[in-house]
Amino acid sequence: MVNGLKVVVVLPAYNASQTLERTYREIPFDIVDEVVLVDDASPDDTVGEGQRLGIRHIIRHTANLGYGGNQKTCYRKALELGADIVVMLHPDYQYTPKLIPSMVYIIANGVYPVVCGSRILGKGALKGGMPYYKYVANRILTLVQNILIDQKLSEYHTGYRAFSREVLESIDFEANSDDFVFDNQMLSQIFMAGFEVGEVTCPTKYFEEASSINFSRSVTYGLGVLGTSIRHRLHLWGLVRSRIYRGK
Repeated sequence: MVNGLKVVVVLPAYNASQTLERTYREIPFDIVDEVVLVDDASPDDTVGEGQRLGIRHIIRHTANLGYGGNQKTCYRKALELGADIVVMLHPDYQYTPKLIPSMVYIIANGVYPVVCGSRILGKGALKGGMPYYKYVANRILTLVQNILIDQKLSEYHTGYRAFSREVLESIDFEANSDDFVFDNQMLSQIFMAGFEVGEVTCPTKYFEEASSINFSRSVTYGLGVLGTSIRHRLHLWGLVRSRIYRGK
């Protein structure tokens, strides 16, 4: 706990058996109360590895629901466990769990209700091995998104995020896609609901066992991101009403 607030880390997993232990061992259990592992019907032994590590809360999807579908299960379970702060951490060891205290304290002290680990602040992305085309696409998409959404994040595409309970209960994350664009839809909902987002510099690692989508999936994701940002702007103008913005 931090300032009397319960902290739950959620791990949306797919084929994470080779990296789960390295991720789990770095989680700061002096402040983290619970860990939730959700396996999205992986063909490997992610669940068995989680059990070996002693993770108490393990959920295995019987069918692959997708990255967004996995996160929905993660957040439902975290809220059910009474989480006041939820940290979403990929179990592929691409992001270091050592930043969890920094992200959690920002929320617990009322500075920001949402904190993202940014690979773009500083030189962490390219230094960590991010493919150059992904880096360029990230910067271009982020620029367009900032213009359309009228915000100023360094990136919208990080998979390392922390949320207050209030935020998760205020947005309808269940209405979002089950695919990778879920992350961007969620940030759009958060901004539409009037919440602010803080960022911390985050190093990243790209290696064989780390999760990454291929070029064609990246293109599909990029188009989905642009669509989300355009719908956000049209919703603000009152020209289109989108169902993902609950009561807004």
